[in-house]
Parts: sequence; structure tokens; C-alpha cells
Amino acid sequence: MKLQVDLNADLGEGAGHDAELFELISSANIATGFHAGDSDTMHAAVCAAKEHSVAVGAHPSFFDRENFGRKELKVSNEEVFDAVAYQLGIFQAVASAVGMRPNHVKPHGALYNMAVRDKKLADAIARAITSVDPKLILFAPDNTELARAGEAHGLQIAREVFGDRNYLNDGWLVPRTRPDALLRDPKEAAEQWSSPVNCGRNSNTKASESARREVQRKVIFCTKCFRSAGRPRTAFALSRVYDQKRREDAYALQRLRQKTSTLSTRTKAAVPL
Repeated sequence: MKLQVDLNADLGEGAGHDAELFELISSANIATGFHAGDSDTMHAAVCAAKEHSVAVGAHPSFFDRENFGRKELKVSNEEVFDAVAYQLGIFQAVASAVGMRPNHVKPHGALYNMAVRDKKLADAIARAITSVDPKLILFAPDNTELARAGEAHGLQIAREVFGDRNYLNDGWLVPRTRPDALLRDPKEAAEQWSSPVNCGRNSNTKASESARREVQRKVIFCTKCFRSAGRPRTAFALSRVYDQKRREDAYALQRLRQKTSTLSTRTKAAVPL
């Protein structure tokens, strides 16, 4: 089993830093028109991703351009299914036109946040993805309804953590309504990224060490996200520690394999034939 760590960012949303971020990431989540963007911005983002050898994925949302898709809306599960399938279809058409195959799906904003805890909503998203292309990878936080729904429908899951967001003790993101929701200092964000999974580590939101170790034990394959809106310095700082952390994580996994192999050999030798 090979350790895989991916860097992703939400692009095509009009933040103005896409060109800089394409130099740093390995996956791009491209807005599909419901919260931001249109066919022209999708086309431009996919072309840029192709130029930089970056994987592309759809970033579907509630239809809520007024609130940038960040307001929780009361919609039926079938409406969510239709909205996600519609956006994936449009994105696939745009990507195919420039010779790119969509790689993944990451729900945006309120749709994402609601799906991590709402089983039926998560199921609607997973069903929509499967109906369009069951080979698409679903980006979802570990141990959430969204991840479980994807697995139930046979989708490959990339466990997502956030490089520039703070976490609560229970592993959930700090709400955006709080002043400490975002990590604005690049050094602080890079420091938070000192483990395979970034639980909150500032003075206001400290996850317990036991909880952190449990999350690290469960998550080996993950994608790490930083946002494009207004924080290119944070993204740059995170990218600089990425290669170092990838090497450290790979070394730790190698040591774990060696210990497991040694233990297995000892166990076999102790069992009489």
C-alpha cells in the first residue's frame, strides 16, 4: 500500500489567485456555476489545470450565488440529487472538450457541511455521483455521513482535511461565525500541518492528543485543502512543507510496515504446526 497525500484548492470562484495556486496544487476543485463561475470560467480553469498537470474535479453547490453557497438551505434530497447530477454533467462536458477527464467531486460550502452529518443528503450526493460516473473520487472528511454514503455506493473516498482552518476538539471545523475559524498566519498554518491529519492546534482549539492519534491511525490516504479566497501566502507556506511532510509520512509508514512484518514473522514462529 502506497502513501498518497494530495493538495487541493477550490478554484474558478473569482478569487483572483488561481494562477498562483495552480503552481502549488495537485488537484483543483472547480466551481460549476451554482455558487460561482460559469462555462467560461470552468473552461479557463480546466485549461490551466491541463497546462500544470493538475487533476480536475467538480465543486457542486446549492443554487445560491447570493450567499456564495455558504447558507444552509432546506431542499429535498431529490432536488440535491438533480442539482449535483446537473452540475457534474456540465463539468464533464467542459472538461471533455479540452481533453481532460474529471477525477473527483468535492461538494461546496453548506452542501458539504450539511452532508457530513445528514445521512439522506449524503446519500443523494453519492447517488448523483454514481449515476454520472462511478469512477469519480469523492472528497469527504473521515468518519462522516458523506464518506460512509460514498463507500456504500462503491465510490473511492479521499479523506479530506483543511490546511487553513481550525478544528474543534471533536474533529469538526470551527464555524465560520467564530473569529478563529481561519488560520491567517502562514507560519501557524504550516505548524498545524505537522501531522498527517490537521486537528486544531492553536490556543483556542486544541484537540486532545488521544483524539489526534486516533484520527492519524485511521487516515492514511488523504487530500489536504487550502482555500483560494484571499490567502495565497498561506497556501504558499503550506506548499513548502508539503514535500517535507510527505517524506516524513512515507518514512513513518515504512517503519510501521517493518514492525508489522517483524511481528507477523514472530507470531508464525510461535504457532506450532
